[in-house]
Amino acid sequence: MTDNQTVQAYTEAWTQSIESISELVAPLPEDSWNRATECPGWSVRDVVSHVIAIESELLGDPRPIHSLPRDLRHVTTEFARYIELPVDKRRCHTSVELVGELEYTVIRRSRALRNAKHTPTEQVRWPAGPHSRELPYHELLRRRAFDVWVHEQDLRRALDAPGNLDSPAALVSRDVLLELLPRAVAHRAGAPAGTALVVDVTGPVEFLRTVRVDAGGLGTVDESISLAPDVQLTLDWETYVRLACGRGRPGPVTVEGDQELASRILANFSVTL
Repeated sequence: MTDNQTVQAYTEAWTQSIESISELVAPLPEDSWNRATECPGWSVRDVVSHVIAIESELLGDPRPIHSLPRDLRHVTTEFARYIELPVDKRRCHTSVELVGELEYTVIRRSRALRNAKHTPTEQVRWPAGPHSRELPYHELLRRRAFDVWVHEQDLRRALDAPGNLDSPAALVSRDVLLELLPRAVAHRAGAPAGTALVVDVTGPVEFLRTVRVDAGGLGTVDESISLAPDVQLTLDWETYVRLACGRGRPGPVTVEGDQELASRILANFSVTL
């Protein structure tokens, strides 16, 4: 695809996923908004508030003035405090207010994306609290499609409403998660030089990838087949996503090869903040 086609694809993936969230939560009864999700410390209400907050910030809306409690156990870093503040601010909002704000935010953000004049590689601000920085416009769109889809799945699991596991944003998310996997294996899990890890994922999104650690300790991932890997993990797509995003206790993973190394890799599989 050309750069402009890539921007369009990421925009369409984001649109499909965020509109799915809006459709999912609009008819919810009030008590469903308090259901816990697998996103640590967050309810359905909080996940929706987070999606609203990030898109609003990207629209240029000012961040709310709010004093964040110091006793929130899931808030352990300055980045987490930055993300939590607009979420906590909305905890007193009714479901009707949140649905209305989400729908209005989607309308505004969709219009802004349609009218955007950024080139695909133009540097734009990425809101990340104390770590705010600039990145290419196409990468910002990719990250938003990924983040919104992951939170859509958080909501679907909490509400027992599965769907969109093979949507356009799911494929974007696959690529994001695979891109981050080699570092988790080589650095966080400490896989030694020469290690080959095969990940065989089944289900709505299927793929087979090999992570290799070179002599310098650098991890890479490719589609080639390793006939005698040190470790092979076989799991379904939803389990892969939950593991890679640090969500709860995922379903079964079939492990072949070095069990001790496999345990270290699985313990460090999460690649999201």
